[in-house]
Amino acid sequence: MDPLLLNIPTQLETNRLILRAPSASGDGKIVNEAIVDSINELKLWLPFAQTLPSVEETERSARIAYINYLKRESFRYLIFHKETEDFIGITSYETVDWDIPKSEIGYWIATKFSGNGYMTEAIEKLTQFGLKQLGFKRIEIRCDPENSKSRSIPQRLGYDLEGILKNDDKSADDRELRDTCIYAIIQKRGT
Repeated sequence: MDPLLLNIPTQLETNRLILRAPSASGDGKIVNEAIVDSINELKLWLPFAQTLPSVEETERSARIAYINYLKRESFRYLIFHKETEDFIGITSYETVDWDIPKSEIGYWIATKFSGNGYMTEAIEKLTQFGLKQLGFKRIEIRCDPENSKSRSIPQRLGYDLEGILKNDDKSADDRELRDTCIYAIIQKRGT
């Protein structure tokens, strides 16, 4: 099947959250505010957060994500609280390989919303949607072994730790080699 012909919703919902694809314009400001407020935590793990991006840079990133969504190459979702409409963070399907089909899930949360189970709820939704509606046979979550908050999400959701790759990546600040945990969940054969 041609992925461009797939009808993939621009919005997903959970009990407490709305996951919405980036719009063609206007998401940069709210995302940038969350990055600025959370920079000290984000820069420990994410290369994009080594310096504060401008609103324009964040808007550009959101528009590229929108284009990639339309091209069915990756799927970024902005996470909002249903009741308060607060922006909580971002999750996405990255490195989509339609030939297998498989994908990797990435995520980050605004510091002030951490510890409430929001990201676990969002990743559970993406996992089930990916396996059941998109037909992914494999979904991976990769993270640094020292990032205990990130590791706890796939562990809670039944992903298997398939291994830890030694000296697999560089640290977010590009100063040292780091290991990478690979968690995966698969669709059972025949389903």
